[in-house]
Amino acid sequence: MSSRSLRVLCLDIEGGFGGSSRSLFESLRHMDRDAVEPEVWCRRDGPIRQRYAELGIPCRVMEGMPRMNSLPKASRNLVGYARFWREMALWRSEATQLAVLVRQRFDVVHFNHEGLAGLAGFLRGRHDGAQTMHVRTMIPDNVFGRWQRRRMAAGIDRFAFITENERENVERVLGRAVPGSVIYNIATDTGSARRHPAIPDDRRLKVAVLANYAHVRGIDRAVEIAEALAVRNRRDVLFVVAGDMSLQGSLPNELGRIARAGGTLADYAAARGVDDMFLFLGHVAAPETVLAACDMLLKPTREDNPWGRDIIEALAAGLPVLSIGQYQRFVETGKTGILMPVYNAAAVAEHLLKLHSDRTLLKHLGAAARARIAELCDGRNRAGDLLELWQDAVRARGLKAVA
Repeated sequence: MSSRSLRVLCLDIEGGFGGSSRSLFESLRHMDRDAVEPEVWCRRDGPIRQRYAELGIPCRVMEGMPRMNSLPKASRNLVGYARFWREMALWRSEATQLAVLVRQRFDVVHFNHEGLAGLAGFLRGRHDGAQTMHVRTMIPDNVFGRWQRRRMAAGIDRFAFITENERENVERVLGRAVPGSVIYNIATDTGSARRHPAIPDDRRLKVAVLANYAHVRGIDRAVEIAEALAVRNRRDVLFVVAGDMSLQGSLPNELGRIARAGGTLADYAAARGVDDMFLFLGHVAAPETVLAACDMLLKPTREDNPWGRDIIEALAAGLPVLSIGQYQRFVETGKTGILMPVYNAAAVAEHLLKLHSDRTLLKHLGAAARARIAELCDGRNRAGDLLELWQDAVRARGLKAVA
């Protein structure tokens, strides 16, 4: 490969409105710019464009970029994949032009989410450059998820997995190892973050919840936990929720009724009589300001995946985390927070009350959390890992960097 810097086109589906977009930004922010010339294309406009402009990294919006996400329910997959094939048909001309542009200008195309697997498969035979992909979620083990994994394996030269779990998820179904590396997400430097002005400074335990609503993320479980606290006559816990809380899709029971009426999670909390224990902020461009005003993070996931950007950001900010699952790389009971193998609203409520009454324990867990993330999610080292993966992908194809 030529000694000049590597030219990399990064395709981002979120535009700054989600964790994968922020993770890519942190990687590029910490990367050796003498070794790489990145450019970013976003599927949607958003706050990340201004942040890239401040770094001098070209960033443009390419609306309609086709994406596909396999889901657990067959009915939702049928709708989602029908939408994807329609998007591919409408975007075919742009995709063909993209392939020409890659041949002319770039050494690597980096797909920042496995939802771009279909586009990666389309481009694979239309240029000679390397293709790499970040795998950021656990793909369901169904016919749609298996098809998505096969498309990924056929179109990608090197994979970056955010934990060992995503790697095992892909390789188990394919029945073979795939080339790539586990690269933990980079933590944002939150040391100088100011408190979000909407969050009151009082003696209530402030519990942050950072995510857009999806049933698998279990955010509605926070309402159940609030009910369990209210039964104990304890309303001195405030759940601070940052993200889009629109209720969409097929949801069970009362959630479904409120969703069909066009409601949000705030309406669900009000229906359950615990809305006074919630502060819904909507989308927050700088979630570190939420963490700066909170005491801990809650991730009550239904996917048993106690990792991801929300957890890493909280731990980096010195906040212990309570989540559900088995993986202890980040959240470890008694060390950096509380990891429950099985969700139980009453048990979570008891844990919150213990932390509320023992602020020394909160500080101890938070200090250990910050130290762990400083070691695992260091910006310069993890960005260097991604750069090395890109360079390895180019070498694997036997190519020289384009002139």
